Amino acid sequence: MNHHDRAAQIGRLIAELTTLMSDPRPTRVEPTPTATQRVLFTVAEAAEQLGIGKTTAYSFVSSGELESVQIGRLRRIHADAIAAFAARLVSTNRSVPGADNAA
Repeated sequence: MNHHDRAAQIGRLIAELTTLMSDPRPTRVEPTPTATQRVLFTVAEAAEQLGIGKTTAYSFVSSGELESVQIGRLRRIHADAIAAFAARLVSTNRSVPGADNAA
């Protein structure tokens, strides 16, 4: 490709870019589908989200303070149950044994 052809190609690309940039239509970003988001977590994963130890989380599950479901031999905690538990802690301003409460 010679210098003249290259310059012509660059000119066409610049013209196309200018047209694309002047397009008044906003670029729309589609949200990711929520179906791919997890809703059930292991006790260890819930403990990590709450910032508490796994043993502490299991004790809250055993006492019923942290609601969980049994699926066969597996124990899972719904994302809403994690949020509700955290909200109850905040509303009662209660510290959790086993958590880093220095914050």
